[in-house]
Amino acid sequence: MSALWLAVGFWLAAWALNVLLAGSFLARTRAGRALVPLLFGVAVLVLWEGLVRGLNVAPVILPAPSVIAAKIGAELPVLWQDFAQTILKGAIPGFVIGAGAAFVTAIAIDRSPFLQRGLLPIGNFVAALPIVGLAPILVMWFGFDWQSKAAVVVVMVFFPILVNIVAGLQSSERMQRDLMATWGASYWQTLWKLRLPAAMPFIFNGLKIASTLALIGAIVAEFFGSPVYGMGFRISTEVGRLGLDMVWATIAVAALAGSVFYGLITLIERWVTFWHPSQRH
Repeated sequence: MSALWLAVGFWLAAWALNVLLAGSFLARTRAGRALVPLLFGVAVLVLWEGLVRGLNVAPVILPAPSVIAAKIGAELPVLWQDFAQTILKGAIPGFVIGAGAAFVTAIAIDRSPFLQRGLLPIGNFVAALPIVGLAPILVMWFGFDWQSKAAVVVVMVFFPILVNIVAGLQSSERMQRDLMATWGASYWQTLWKLRLPAAMPFIFNGLKIASTLALIGAIVAEFFGSPVYGMGFRISTEVGRLGLDMVWATIAVAALAGSVFYGLITLIERWVTFWHPSQRH
């Protein structure tokens, strides 16, 4: 029980330190904004470790973070192969294809009221379809390799990005568009110089939402057929063998990859939309 009480004490101390940091001048600096979530994450891991060891939780139910970290170190080549198959070959290509298709479709919708009234409702219907129903169909169409996983990702990310781009293109003020028209600007000049810059916060919001959906879609698709590697394949296989440490190791790698992907998009957003009020802090 000593590990449990030490973990609880560390949690309370970290909580008090977080409250202190949040009210100090450090909270307004970049280092302070990074320190608070980092400290919170470390406190959660320490509390998790203490609860598992102090309450003698069986590893088959919930392994300790130290056990998961050791498993990651021991199975690093296998985890890298799974990462490459799921993320590099499935999630990222599907994300890029889906985002590009959504951008082209959004421009077509913006230029055609007919498509705007007809395609968007259909898009909302398709977006509501359960991925567990679409994934096996796409696996049958495109095979068991990465192509079917990328197809699932395309379906998952296309409409969230499309809706955000369409909303962003309509976000510029009517007076601004009328002013561009009085200057004799063409549709494409108005799009490039006014409407796309105004839509950037919406576009990046859609990309950030889709970054998490892409990872989920690629992993879920592997449950319905894949080669003998991949994160989804690894999770389903190890669950059947009660290898919960490997399951959690795969989940940890997936969570870390998703966080890095989301963070990269956020950094690009800050670089592109530095002029927007939301970035002025």
